Amino acid sequence: MSPRASSASERARVMPTVDGQQESLLDPDYDASIHPMFSGSAEYSGHDEPVEPLRPLNWNLLSGEEAEAEWLDLNAWVDWLRSTYGLPPTVIPPYWHRHDELIWELSALHLHWLNSYDPDGSPSAPIMWHRDFADARQRLREWVATCGTRLDRDRPTRQTTWPGEDAQPSGVEVVIEDRGADFVEFVVEDIAARRRIEDRVRAARAG
Repeated sequence: MSPRASSASERARVMPTVDGQQESLLDPDYDASIHPMFSGSAEYSGHDEPVEPLRPLNWNLLSGEEAEAEWLDLNAWVDWLRSTYGLPPTVIPPYWHRHDELIWELSALHLHWLNSYDPDGSPSAPIMWHRDFADARQRLREWVATCGTRLDRDRPTRQTTWPGEDAQPSGVEVVIEDRGADFVEFVVEDIAARRRIEDRVRAARAG
């Protein structure tokens, strides 16, 4: 059983370091294969003593730096979860990170798990987490069935066009060849987009 970690900065420890300096997925020389999470040898763990109390995580409000740490931590935990409980791709598919509905569900379940296994928490909290985990698995099955992502193929979640709205483009189904590489690419793009927003906000305040 692994102890809890608390904040994005705390959980950034899942990122590899070289000569004591933390590496980033945005580093052009970064080699994702050296990260244990991508080599299949990682066990999810955290610090014995959290620096900050847990709080709800709103992905819409994270900075680029915060998002990078949270993405890596959530990915490591989801990998631990699916391996520990033998979850099929109908519950947690490889490309969960490309579907918002799965991100929010798994992120909430992750925070619930961290809180339930807090060393200072209630001894009955873990069994309550497992009860909620059973409910979450049912919701995950529904999300996966609706969005259409599978073990070897993925397509964007289809959006319903309401009367008066412009039709949404239908996504193209792709073959999943290297899930780890796609996750890195996705996170790099997400962080870059968040940093562009941060730059625009700073420019607006300075202007």
